[in-house]
Amino acid sequence: MLNLIDNLREIFHYLRQYKARTAMTMFGIVWGTLTVILLLAFGVGVRKQMSINMHGIGEGLVIVWPGRTSIPFEGYGRDRRIQLNEDDMELLRSEVKEIIHISPEFRKWGSTIRLGDKINRPNLSGILPEYSEMRSIRAEPGGRWLNDLDNEYKRRVVFIGDKLRDFLFGENSNPVGKYVFIDETPFMVIGVMLKKTQNSSYGSRDSDWAFIPMTTFKALFGHRYVSNFVYQVSDPRISKSVQQKVYETLGKKFKFDPKDKETLGIWDTTEFDEFIFYFSLGFNIFMGLMGVITLMVGGIGLANIMYVVVQERTHEIGIRRSIGAKKSHIMGQFIFETFIVIGISAFIGFMLAIGLIQLLTALPMGNFKEAVGIPVFNPMVAIITIFVLGAIGFLAGYFPARRASNLNIIDCLRY
Repeated sequence: MLNLIDNLREIFHYLRQYKARTAMTMFGIVWGTLTVILLLAFGVGVRKQMSINMHGIGEGLVIVWPGRTSIPFEGYGRDRRIQLNEDDMELLRSEVKEIIHISPEFRKWGSTIRLGDKINRPNLSGILPEYSEMRSIRAEPGGRWLNDLDNEYKRRVVFIGDKLRDFLFGENSNPVGKYVFIDETPFMVIGVMLKKTQNSSYGSRDSDWAFIPMTTFKALFGHRYVSNFVYQVSDPRISKSVQQKVYETLGKKFKFDPKDKETLGIWDTTEFDEFIFYFSLGFNIFMGLMGVITLMVGGIGLANIMYVVVQERTHEIGIRRSIGAKKSHIMGQFIFETFIVIGISAFIGFMLAIGLIQLLTALPMGNFKEAVGIPVFNPMVAIITIFVLGAIGFLAGYFPARRASNLNIIDCLRY
């Protein structure tokens, strides 16, 4: 313990003696540590924001549009139109157990929604209540989403997006309980969508959409067949096999070849997750390499300084060896000194990085945050950085220390 304290005192004495050199040496390690932490923190932030943006449409969601046959099958010709209704959705629900939610979607473009002299033509959808679970749609406080009774009794109620609300009623107003006209039919507003980040859609953003019960839509507009349907799987990893079961189930009923992909147009949003994974992996590898290269440059600078230190302390090394110090003692002292320098530098770098991350998180950057997210400190990055710094520190100290330990005693005393 006493030897450790003496060694520390001696090391700090040398560091204070050459302040400018010590500061320049430490700056490279501090900057490298700061760079690694910040770059990879931005990588984590970008991945999280991409996930939020892409999952704004819904997580594990699959959208299906009926199409036409392109292959003759069992005596039926090609180019037959596939028309589905809500009963077919129930068939899929019972036959494909991996589907946890499913809703037909009756859609209409061009219908007006009017309040006084304010007129808009949003996307209008007739859906089932479980639609909101799949599409990540939540109501603002004070309102609600469509429920089973609305659908059962064909109620004339409407749930609207937040931007549609702002246009009709004014920004951040509460329109719940008030009436709007869809075409010439009055509908009561029962809820407004809670604002969400969404960078993908199939028509328009949910913030500009209006939703009414499926039964009300059919009674009002006379539609018999769905525009599309949406379903959600229990596990995105099985989405491809579920798609095949959907083709097989509907193919059996409508007499088309399950291999005929033209019969159903499918957009599998779970592919977003695969894209995000590989994109973020490549992004983080690139960022990590940039940070590690910066650390290596700092390590090379530290090694050069340690060679200078060995040369300056040659006479001291000779005296220590002459009074019985072993090569391992000399070598250990220089390696220990290297680790002390790296440890202090890394600590300063970590503190600066965490401080900058907190500062960037607190700054109101608005659209920038929505686009690329905010940096997020990752403890795993910190652990990896410590190992990298340890390896660099050992290599930076080992070769100068080995040279110091192998110096001839007589030559050192004459130096």
